[in-house]
Amino acid sequence: MSAPYDLLVTGARLADGSPAALGIRDGRYAHVGPQAPHGATATTTIDAAGGLVTESFVNGHMHLEKVHTLDRAGDGALAAYTSGSMGAALRSIVREASGVKRQYDRAWLEPNIRRALDAALAHGVLHLQAFVDVDTTARLVGMEAVLAVREEYRDLLDIQVVAFPQDGLLRDPGAAALCEEALRLGADVVGGIPWIEMTDADAKAHVEWACRLAAAQGKRVAMLVDDAGDPGLRTTQMLAEAMIEHDLRGRGVACHARALATYPQPTLQRLMDLAHAAGLGFVSDPHTGPLHLPVRDFLEDGIPVALGQDDIEDAYYPFGRHSMLEVAFLAAHTLRFLTAADQRLLLELITTRAADVLGVADHAIAEGNPANLCVHADRRLRDVLTEHARPRWVIREGRVVAESETTTRLQR
Repeated sequence: MSAPYDLLVTGARLADGSPAALGIRDGRYAHVGPQAPHGATATTTIDAAGGLVTESFVNGHMHLEKVHTLDRAGDGALAAYTSGSMGAALRSIVREASGVKRQYDRAWLEPNIRRALDAALAHGVLHLQAFVDVDTTARLVGMEAVLAVREEYRDLLDIQVVAFPQDGLLRDPGAAALCEEALRLGADVVGGIPWIEMTDADAKAHVEWACRLAAAQGKRVAMLVDDAGDPGLRTTQMLAEAMIEHDLRGRGVACHARALATYPQPTLQRLMDLAHAAGLGFVSDPHTGPLHLPVRDFLEDGIPVALGQDDIEDAYYPFGRHSMLEVAFLAAHTLRFLTAADQRLLLELITTRAADVLGVADHAIAEGNPANLCVHADRRLRDVLTEHARPRWVIREGRVVAESETTTRLQR
């Protein structure tokens, strides 16, 4: 008889509907099969009662220090960013949305961040890439708040912190030095937003700075690129070219890339070839703007793509629960991902494919991998997406970190 498991999940179903039992020992899957081994024992046993088990969720794009700031920011940026073909998006970022950063104070930032991370845990989000504004307006206040709270949650979820010069580098002299200081404080990823610079030359200099810095420090790079309805924007191309030049292949993420929806097909195909050469991954947030990356084209071409929550009740989006199932449900309609095969893709875009984009290794439910998973009340993937409810249990490295119940009584 094998050694006892720390945790045994029985009576579960995988996303394809097949039965599953999961034995977990020392934080990893020690058994994945249709049934538990004969005579298996465990310190703790969870009966999934036929419910679906999935990998825990991965949020590829989150503005973490901005959560729950809409009441302070007002609707100006929201209206400009989400209207029409996003023609006013640039000025909404550098003008309307930046005002709230003058109010930054750790005394209210940190409770907001904790609230967002508690929501992440409840909804089974155990990995996220968090962009934090670092510029001459915000300075390092938001970064210090995020790093402090990350330390509090280090045993609960993994956060890749991006030093993000939201207002540009050439537009905002001094932002580069602040980003470099943020990396010294503990940020993990070099960020960028080159498309908001005033010239293509400045945008290229912005990208060059970030990729050179990432290569020198052995870090990844993540940028918001081409985030407006302008087919002339080319900062995704600039990022891929700079990644190749600085030997960052497979270590970069492009978020939004909404302008690519307006590219002619030959231009889009050239860019996809370049993304392959650079190993550039993409994160799309189709619910937060009227344009979005052509996700299906990129998936069919074999390019890594993930979905992101992007915002929670801030200057750019008034809703959000830090539920990647809710994000996938919204994407099903926005992207027209409706068939059974599409639903499987949606799940992958918030689990295994998203992990690939962020460089999170071994995220699949498989023997030997870290046991990060969700046990759902619903039995079919269609129902899990339809309800986008909190998982019944959320498990990180074999330990239950969240448990939710829902009870409704109908009075007939």
